[in-house]
Formats: sequence, structure tokens, C-alpha cells
Amino acid sequence: MAKQKKIENTGWLYEFLRRYVDLSLFQAYRDIRYVGLEKIPDDGAVIIAPNHTNALMDALVVLSYNTQPKVFVARADIFKKPAIAKILHFLKMMPIMRIRDGIAEVKKNDETIEKAVEVLMDKIPFCILPEGTHNAKHSLLPLSKGIFRIALQAQEMMKDTMPLYIVPFGMEYGNFFRFRSTVLVQVGDPINVRDYIADHAQLTPPELMNLMKDELAARLKEVILYIPQDEWYYATYELCAVTINEQVNSYFRSQHRKVRKRDKLTRFHANKQTVSQIQNLRSNHPQIAEDILKMAQEVFEMRNVAGISLNSVVMHYPFWNRTLKNMIFIISLPYIIACSLLVFPISIISRTIFKKLKDRAFFNSIRFFVTILAWPLLLFIYGIITFSTLPWAWAVFAFAAILPSNIIAQDSYRLGRIMISDLKLMFNKPLRTKIAKLRNYFLSFNDLK
Repeated sequence: MAKQKKIENTGWLYEFLRRYVDLSLFQAYRDIRYVGLEKIPDDGAVIIAPNHTNALMDALVVLSYNTQPKVFVARADIFKKPAIAKILHFLKMMPIMRIRDGIAEVKKNDETIEKAVEVLMDKIPFCILPEGTHNAKHSLLPLSKGIFRIALQAQEMMKDTMPLYIVPFGMEYGNFFRFRSTVLVQVGDPINVRDYIADHAQLTPPELMNLMKDELAARLKEVILYIPQDEWYYATYELCAVTINEQVNSYFRSQHRKVRKRDKLTRFHANKQTVSQIQNLRSNHPQIAEDILKMAQEVFEMRNVAGISLNSVVMHYPFWNRTLKNMIFIISLPYIIACSLLVFPISIISRTIFKKLKDRAFFNSIRFFVTILAWPLLLFIYGIITFSTLPWAWAVFAFAAILPSNIIAQDSYRLGRIMISDLKLMFNKPLRTKIAKLRNYFLSFNDLK
């Protein structure tokens, strides 16, 4: 009998598609930054444990942190059809049963765990999303025990061959629903499963899993902007936006003078500072905190009713900087319109699918996969038309101008939305007054001025 091919093994088709997907991902986002990759151990097996906020895009961001193949698990029900199961296996995905599927079904995970151990023994990163489902918020859902059950059984089967690590992988998106946004990825301190078991030998497996669950949640919260999902979630995030520039200046002045103020990591730490301060106020001065959060909630509601982007509240460009960008946008408008028409089929297909979805968290994923499937075909068609109707030299120039159309159209759409939003804010004096009042009120309780 022929030996079954390991799931982690790759062929030329996978490698070709992988490179294409990686390239497309770095075009789908204006900037993807990975911080702390050196924390990922190279002396043992690794389970990557990311937060889950952006549907299928999360797996692609994990996949692209280096060129090494990675194996993922997904809920077992999507593997029911043999054809789909074959495709998912090709994409390095394995099924895993969940407690909600029933205890009898969970017992079927033994085969998955055996295969997972093979993957880990080959030092291929194994990715499990411990929240179990996506949540498009700057927060964290309760972690499921599946990742720890697999980790403990895998470490037991590996014995002393090598250590096994669970690596927190925090992903922060500039916008969960918009194409051409940004991503900041931070790697947290790994949990050495073998050492963790030895240090808590007195605990039963369920107790150990609960303890590991709390430990991983704590480490994940360090590398994401964690805002509790209570009644003040949106107010707290609004407060982060309103005070970001003052918080950045404070972070810069304190002891980080080498950082760049507009750097994503700097702004991440500034927002963490805001969340920490508001949580301290809620603990020590609950009435003051409630007054601030109520005002922030009012700003959030006024801004949304007016259709004003959070970018307009966050960004404070110098007058000439803003004017220059607007002038470039207007001068480039004919080219922008041409680019938009060229990618119009992608927009139509994506929006048609969007209408059938209730969960906006899938919008970016749908747009991404429609783009990687349709854009090469469109380029082929445009290439035939261009080179068959124009002289060769002009055709080369025209096709070169067509190539970045998808990026130009999306970035211009973003800039146009922000321009309109800025104008709305400029003429909305009540909102600007409320924002200034909120900012000053909050800063009066924190030494940030």
C-alpha cells in the first residue's frame, strides 16, 4: 500500500499559488508589519495561537509571516463534502470537532491529533484559532479548550523528543471591513507546554487546561488592543481615537524618544494607554469614568449619524499637507475614474455577494478571493485589447498604467471617503465642540498635556 502523503508536504502547484496569495495579500493591505517574530522558538514544535477578528484574512496573515508552510485546523462540518474536503486538505487544513458537536464526535479528534503530532514533529507551525469563531472587535472572546487538549496530548505523544510551544499571535487591523487597510502583528511570549506541565504536576488535566487557557488569554491581551466587550466598548474605542495624538505625544515624551509618532506600534501603545487609564478611572473614580464614557458614547452616536469616519477624528494633518493631497486627487481624477472602471467587475461581483452575507467580517475575505480569481482574467482581457488596438510602444505604456488599477481605485476610494468625511466634520460644529470637550475633560484627569 502506498504511503499516504503528509498534509504538510507541498508540490509545485501549492508553492505557485502560495506565492501568488502572499503577493496579493501585501497588495490587499497598504501595510502589514510583523513585530517580535524572533520570539517564535526554533528548538521545538510550535502551535500558533492568533486572535480571530477578520474571518479568513487572519489565516492568510499568519501564513505570510514567512515562506514556511503551515497547517491549520477548521471546524469539521465544512469537510463533509468530499470535493471540498480535498480542496481544504490541499490548502493544509485539517478538521477538528468541537464540544458543541457532541462528545462522541469530539472523540474523532484522535486522528487529527495524531496528524498534528506528525506536523509538529517535522517542526511545521500548526495554527489553531483558540477563540473558535471570529469577532470583529478589539477584544477577545473566551478561549476554547481544544487548543490545550491538542497541546497536552501532542506533548505526551512527543514525550521528551522536543518541547512544544504555544505562541500568542496578536493581530490588529486598521479597519476590519475595508480593503487596503493596515495590519499590525505582534508575537507574544510563548508558553513552553513541557515546562508548564512539569511546573503544575499536581493539577489534573482539566485544571491544567483551565490554567493554560487563562495564561494564553493574558498573553494575547498584551499583544492586542483589548477592550472589554461591555456597554462601554464603543465609547472606549471612541475615546482612543479622540485622544490618540495626545497619548502619542505622552508616550513619546516618557521614555520612547526614538519611536516614530505615526508608527503603527507607537499608536498601538498609545491606545493601550488610553484603555488602561479609563479602566483605572472606572475602578477608582466610577462616577467620573461614567461621565467621560457617556460623553464618548454621545460622540460615537453623533459621528455615526452624520456619516463621519473615525479617520477624520484621528488624523490631524497640517493644512498644506491636506490641501496638497486633495489637489493631487483632483488632478488625478481622470486616471482614477479609468482605474475604477477597469476594476468595476470585481466591485460588482463582491457587492453582489456582500448582499447575501449577514456578517460584515467576511467582506474583506470575499473581496480578496474575488480579486485574486478575477483580476488575472481581467488583465488578460485588457492585455489582448490593448496590444491588438495600439502600437506596441503605446500598448506597453497603457498596460503598465492598467496593472496597478485595483490598488489605485481602492486607495482613491479611501481618500475620497476621508475627504468627504473631513468636510462633514468641518461643517459640524456641535460634533467638533463635543469632541474638544471630551478630549479636554479626559485629559484633565491624566497628565498628557
